[in-house]
Amino acid sequence: MLDTNLKHVESQEELKELFNNNANVMVCCGRMGPMCLPVYAVMEKLEQEYSHVRIVDMDFDIRVASSIKNLPECSFFMGLPFTVYFKNGRVVGATTSIQNEKEIRTILDNVFEKTEEADHVSEKIKAG
Repeated sequence: MLDTNLKHVESQEELKELFNNNANVMVCCGRMGPMCLPVYAVMEKLEQEYSHVRIVDMDFDIRVASSIKNLPECSFFMGLPFTVYFKNGRVVGATTSIQNEKEIRTILDNVFEKTEEADHVSEKIKAG
């Protein structure tokens, strides 16, 4: 299990439940290494602001990770983590290796529409 404050997906059943219960999902599949840790930190920071997106992590070395690693969108990825964005169970974006906050925000904003409620939460977080 990864040592993050994110929800961990550890089984095929959990992954299926994740897609069944959430239209917008971001899965970061990696390890506790130097390219992954900054991505997890950004995800933890953005989790409340992007409440309309279910943001989770997955250990790269567990069996269910093959569901991410074997996606066509990840077939040429060379570095960890593999970060995949799903809308209604379908891949709408995928990145490999380290991403900074601006890059992750850009993807989240482009692939997932914010609702009025999400905008309200975002404003409250920014206001402190």
